[in-house]
Amino acid sequence: MKQKIKILGKEVTIYLNEKKDYISLTDIAKFKNHKHPADIIKNWIRAKETIIFLGLWEKINNPHFKVVEFDQFRNLAGLNAFVLPPQQWIEKTNAIGLISSSGRYGGTFAHKDIAFEFASWISAEFRLYLIKEFQRLKEEENERHSLDWDIKRNLTKINYRIHTDAIKNNLIPEEISKKEENLIYASEADILNLALFGMTAKEWQEKNPKLKGNIRDYADVSQLVCLSNLENLNALFIKEGLDKSKRLEKLNKIAIEQMTILTKENVKRLK
Repeated sequence: MKQKIKILGKEVTIYLNEKKDYISLTDIAKFKNHKHPADIIKNWIRAKETIIFLGLWEKINNPHFKVVEFDQFRNLAGLNAFVLPPQQWIEKTNAIGLISSSGRYGGTFAHKDIAFEFASWISAEFRLYLIKEFQRLKEEENERHSLDWDIKRNLTKINYRIHTDAIKNNLIPEEISKKEENLIYASEADILNLALFGMTAKEWQEKNPKLKGNIRDYADVSQLVCLSNLENLNALFIKEGLDKSKRLEKLNKIAIEQMTILTKENVKRLK
């Protein structure tokens, strides 16, 4: 997700995702030189302290970092003739902390750890405001994710009532023990679990003995949306009198179609 924040009158682009956040070094460099930000970045990278910092970051975070190539750059750093464009650093060392592309909409981005270091080199004041705004942005993002998850989880709970009512009215005989009744409910819940997650609640618990709660407590927003739809559909299939195996087959097919649209990822097809 691309976001823009304003720091001391300058726009800074940030790419936010679940794994890593990257901040535009090009935008930060414009605070010092609006016309030639690439030159500012090159001057920063060529410094020995910068090379050592970048190398240390990569060693900690990148198992595929090429240490031999890094040592060559470290030995050359600080010499008057030494120049190191970001693209060359990335290509030679297999670095992941920097991302650089050319063209009208190109530029150099860096992992937030590196971007904050660069901002400090530009201006201590700029760095402090950048950290403050970045933290604000992340807090807002976390609040949105939390709210989305809560809404979808509550929606799933509402549809769960529709689902259990369909089971009660169509599948549970009048003369039955409470234990037998619970088994029927659990069996129907596992049809949904199998259709969406590819495993039953018991199988999930056996694979995740240290986790508290159940498989649905660890579902993401897309899975909760799909699960809510499956509950409504299974309730309808129950009322129509479809047997369990046929319902599972149809629900799994629907789950695959919906999750492919929602996340571009396939749900495990049941055999």
